[in-house]
Amino acid sequence: MTKTLTYKTNIKCNGCIATVTPFFKKNESIKKWFVDLESEDRVLTVELEGGEASEVEALIKEAGYESEVIV
Repeated sequence: MTKTLTYKTNIKCNGCIATVTPFFKKNESIKKWFVDLESEDRVLTVELEGGEASEVEALIKEAGYESEVIV
């Protein structure tokens, strides 16, 4: 079952996206992800299959960024 998660982040640019990419690639549960750099909240959308939201949040933190779940 696929879940779509959304987060407010401090990922600000393509360089930040390049930093986060290897962290997300090492998690096979993450099928697709996208950061809206035009959004004031820098919204990260993640499609997750079989994993947990806590895994995504841990990867964001491990990459050096902050996230807040958008409900």
